[in-house]
Amino acid sequence: MIILMEKGVSMNREDILRLKKEKKYSAAQLSDLSGVPLGTLTKILSGETKNPRVDTMKAIEDVLLHEDVPGDLDPHRYELKPSETLMVAEKALAYGVPVKEQGEYTLSDLECLPEGRLVELIDGVIYDMASPTLPHQNIAQSMFLSVFFYVQKKGGKCHVSLAPVDVFLDCDDRTSVIPDLFIVCDRDKLSKKGVNGAPDFILEVLSPSSVRKDKLIKTGKYLDSGVREYWIIDPDNKMLIIYDCVKPDTKILPLKGKQGIGIFGGEPLIDLDELRRLAEEFD
Repeated sequence: MIILMEKGVSMNREDILRLKKEKKYSAAQLSDLSGVPLGTLTKILSGETKNPRVDTMKAIEDVLLHEDVPGDLDPHRYELKPSETLMVAEKALAYGVPVKEQGEYTLSDLECLPEGRLVELIDGVIYDMASPTLPHQNIAQSMFLSVFFYVQKKGGKCHVSLAPVDVFLDCDDRTSVIPDLFIVCDRDKLSKKGVNGAPDFILEVLSPSSVRKDKLIKTGKYLDSGVREYWIIDPDNKMLIIYDCVKPDTKILPLKGKQGIGIFGGEPLIDLDELRRLAEEFD
């Protein structure tokens, strides 16, 4: 039996199976609505995964306990095919991208998109990218300046960059992500086109359209690809999530006080109070 006692997560496997049956969701539909990969969800439902990640369970719980499903996502209105992914940028296909099953797209397919159209490709699946809000961009820029000037002062070789820059995590033609900020200390990974391989550090600032992708899909990809440290800043909830992929360890902190970057031995100290101020500036 899966039992998660962490704050905010109260469901176990039996609860998921019961609510899934009550709402008449197929596994594919629940995967689409929650953003949890179908393979991961299947292992949880079968009991194969004994201790799923808290954020994974929270995403499933959010869907199953949400009574008001938007009409266009209502599973009672139509049957979803397993190949359909509701988060994906179907609109991008209108620009001439060849019509394929999600999961089969490659980087060459994205060349049909108009210049300036930003999408991410993760394991052959296309994801649209909305324009960032001003608080989102201000938070990313503040982090960039803190880290950039720290590296400059220390005379380090690490490269610090803001979006939009393509990062080819797996060094193949099926994945290209655009983190809000990244640090690469192995300059052999850098090229004109972007980064070939996993950065040492990645920051993502959540927006309403990217929550599930950044907290679930990207987290798994970053951890599996060899990213050493991954920060997620949640401006709405004024929280910071830190994944230390070396120990491994996860911290969930309020945007308050100061926090050091692990890959630099706890330096520089990032002013979380300032990031909170930026998050609240236009509330």
